[in-house]
Amino acid sequence: MKILSTKQRKDADQFTINNEPISSIKLMERASGKCADWIFERFGTHSNYHVVTGTGNNGGDGLAIARLLKQRKCIVKVSVLCVSEKGTPDFEMNLKQGIKSGLTVNKIGVDAQLDIQENEIIVDAIFGLGLSKPIAGTLCKRISEINKSISIVIAIDTPSGLFMDKLNLKKELSVQADFTLTFQSVPLSFLFVENDQFIGEWHILDIGLVKSYFNSLTAQYHFIEPNDISSIIQTRTIHQHKGHFGHGYILAGSTEKGGAAVLAAKAAMRSGLGWLTMGIPESLKFSLQTQLPEAMLKLLGEDVLQETGNLEGYSGIGIGPGIGMHKSTANSLKLLIQNTQVPIVFDADAINLLAENKTWLNFIPENCIFTPHVGEFKRLVLNSDDSEARLMAQIEFSKKFNCVMILKGAYTQVSLPDGRVFFNSSGNPGMATAGSGDVLTGLITGLLARGYHSMYAAILGVYLHGLAGDLAAVRYGQEAMKASDIIEYIPEAFKKFVK
Repeated sequence: MKILSTKQRKDADQFTINNEPISSIKLMERASGKCADWIFERFGTHSNYHVVTGTGNNGGDGLAIARLLKQRKCIVKVSVLCVSEKGTPDFEMNLKQGIKSGLTVNKIGVDAQLDIQENEIIVDAIFGLGLSKPIAGTLCKRISEINKSISIVIAIDTPSGLFMDKLNLKKELSVQADFTLTFQSVPLSFLFVENDQFIGEWHILDIGLVKSYFNSLTAQYHFIEPNDISSIIQTRTIHQHKGHFGHGYILAGSTEKGGAAVLAAKAAMRSGLGWLTMGIPESLKFSLQTQLPEAMLKLLGEDVLQETGNLEGYSGIGIGPGIGMHKSTANSLKLLIQNTQVPIVFDADAINLLAENKTWLNFIPENCIFTPHVGEFKRLVLNSDDSEARLMAQIEFSKKFNCVMILKGAYTQVSLPDGRVFFNSSGNPGMATAGSGDVLTGLITGLLARGYHSMYAAILGVYLHGLAGDLAAVRYGQEAMKASDIIEYIPEAFKKFVK
């Protein structure tokens, strides 16, 4: 799914109006009908609704929603905050229709308090995607009244006060919604961690904007969906043998962190690659041979990695899970970078070692993949708690070093050398557990070895990893999940796309 800018969203509306053709008021009615359907199906007639609107087109949506809920025998009241002397044409049209249908509409100044009752569900339709500056003045008090209430809040398009294309400053006020109903595509701002408190549970409603127009648009940001995975996943033919599916090599583990190597190896073997060799310290050989007899071993030191071994013949290489920060391990990483042109997956302590030796980044092969969590990202790229600033720095890092970066978290973001970013839609909080990243590294290394381009290996890897976590959560619940549960469900994740 393409993540559209505010301008692109407005242009898509206008294109639909001009080419469907449909009047703007009818398109507003269509969008409002979708919202009213969702609200009624979720909350029904047993709730009282308080629709709070502005005087723009978002307010017009709110008035139409109120009218449609009233037609379904719901108890509805409307408060119009008169943020301007006259509303937009579509707002004024919906105002007339609402009053004609018997809807009670209370026009109040922005300095007048809202009459919010405890049993009401608030529908926020004050500002939508057209917001161009932060909410200020006495209108802040009205937003605060909504936020201080104990009511369920449903925002239309976006919580009022929240920008769609960028991150608000901490001091800038926004409605704190429990649910947000937005149209056609997810706004970029919904994917920033700081905005989770404002957006709540968000839903995309299809209002029938012209699909050919969407297909013609270029977008920097994308939201990964199942159809994206279906278009890139490879299938097997009857005459293929293991030589067609690549040979992966993962350098992992130390005496104190042997489990990381096991997890990465098991995940890699579930990627569908042909062969896997694990480069490990000798102290881990019995553990690996016992738990994963399918993997071949190279012993690269006694307790930590002290060399790379012969690097010929591999189609995908990963390094990092459990390797530690020993000086000899750092030297092994340097030698790996110097002596292979195969794309490398860097994870965990490999990233931490690079953060201490950043000049080495200038020598990495093309199309390497980095898989940091936020802490590792701060050490390697930018020490910031601002998620928009991190996103911009991530994009520049991918461009500068011609690499793919996977910044792990909710909506894991995959940046490409051409500046595009893909946000992941699968996964759940139960995956926030030790070893989950090692599983991802193994899976992506295996996909690289199979012959997937780094871009596709990253996108497919993060989605299947998250989907396997979702399937595991169905069985085990999010509270009790462990990383090996994710590995268990990788085959089921693949089966969603390949029978």
